[in-house]
Amino acid sequence: MSFPGMTFDERYRAIDARDTRFDGQFVTAVRSTGIYCRPSCPARTPKAENVTFFPTSAAAHEAGYRACKRCLPEAAPGSPEWNLRGDVAARAMRLIADGVVEREGVPGLAARLGYSSRHLTRLLAAELGAGPLALARAHRAHTARMLLVGTDLAIADVAFSAGFASVRQFNDTIREVFGLAPGELRARRHGRDARAASTAIPGEIDLLLPYRRPFDAEGLFAWMRARALPGIEQAGQRRFSRHLRLDGGPGWFELSLDGADRLHLRARLAQLGDLAPLVARARRLFDLDADPLAVDAALARQDALAPLIERVPGMRVPGAADPHEMLIRAMIGQQITVAAARTALTRLAEELGERTGSADDAEQEGILFPTMAAIAEHGHAVLRGPAARIRAVTGAAAALADGSLRLTLGDDGEAQRAALLAMPGIGPWTADYVRMRVLGDPDVFLPGDVAARAGAAAAGLPAEAAPLDAWAARTAPWRSYLTAHLWRNAPVRAPGRGRRTTTTTIAVTTTDTASEEDPR
Repeated sequence: MSFPGMTFDERYRAIDARDTRFDGQFVTAVRSTGIYCRPSCPARTPKAENVTFFPTSAAAHEAGYRACKRCLPEAAPGSPEWNLRGDVAARAMRLIADGVVEREGVPGLAARLGYSSRHLTRLLAAELGAGPLALARAHRAHTARMLLVGTDLAIADVAFSAGFASVRQFNDTIREVFGLAPGELRARRHGRDARAASTAIPGEIDLLLPYRRPFDAEGLFAWMRARALPGIEQAGQRRFSRHLRLDGGPGWFELSLDGADRLHLRARLAQLGDLAPLVARARRLFDLDADPLAVDAALARQDALAPLIERVPGMRVPGAADPHEMLIRAMIGQQITVAAARTALTRLAEELGERTGSADDAEQEGILFPTMAAIAEHGHAVLRGPAARIRAVTGAAAALADGSLRLTLGDDGEAQRAALLAMPGIGPWTADYVRMRVLGDPDVFLPGDVAARAGAAAAGLPAEAAPLDAWAARTAPWRSYLTAHLWRNAPVRAPGRGRRTTTTTIAVTTTDTASEEDPR
């Protein structure tokens, strides 16, 4: 569970029990051995007087510890705390995972957060035990370990894929963090990692992504299928892939679930340095750093929700592959069904999107979602519907293109919401939906959403916006997951029928409420 305020004794009991729920949420450093471990490390529990707990592996590195070779703490899922918290430290961690330090340096990271480099370094060191350079280095080490044990990439390719500036810097960091040379670390990989690497398709990177169980894979893949845009995305029962624009050029990735309940990432990139940001985006898209046991336990305390949690444990809230794209998709989806939004977005992509790949490789031939500049300039000729809505979409795209509207996963939630609400044609539903999807904010509720209210009514909860919003407050800080459960619980239109099986007389109280045809 996510317990940023845990006491030493609570953490010590967690490591004594080898509780896997806490993996990725803190690390245990042992003074007598000079190593740090994940909480579930199978080694003998150290004496309490020899233990120091750190919030991040980077803090343990800075204190002079190296990673345990037995439990490999860098292989744990990421901490859900960076979504649960909205402070500067959490925003910085999201941006560091997205590769901002590698692309823009510490000054670029600091500018995005509104601080000087010196002040940001002091703040992160005080809060997380390490400054931005050390945090970024720890993230590179994590990516490098994942590639060394999960692929057969050449050592030099691993170095640059992980974001290191040179092979020498890579070798020094791996030795310092893991106490092993890169080749030695690769030689220690487990059998399933070696098998995955040996069966990878040439030119592709194939990795296993860790996550915490339970995991509602069925719901995630169904969500993606309902919204997949032909040419950009493909979705099946246990597989989702898409093309996207990255800093180094076009990229493609696929997430799939095999029979052993392991999530695979396959990727093809124009530049290997884009791998770490792509992995971070894939994890956010499928909400892989969530703490489902904490969420389920909190929601199940409400009697009306207990049957929903029992029916769908491990619910995830889908994230966004690209913040700008997410805003356009949300705006076009206002007040229309998922199917109608998909039709409109498909037309937009086919007319304005950039073709990528080769006709000789059907899997890699695809479309990149249109740039904001293209939508701003040509969207009025492609989009259909009320003129005011078209102006709103093209106006938002123009603002994103010229930088007058900034939308990133490192934004302050309230500031982002205020900036979106200041734009013509963007109301509370869209601003909050974007905050839920782009920032991964776990505590967003959409009381005006038609499908959420229908799901609430089916669960015996208030169906009107104001009383439902008031009731939902008791589920904080997990209201995004409440929204997802209500979407899943909403009765849907039967195929071939002209009406829904749910009540259609719920009043729409906001100007941009989405009408979800199939929220699952």
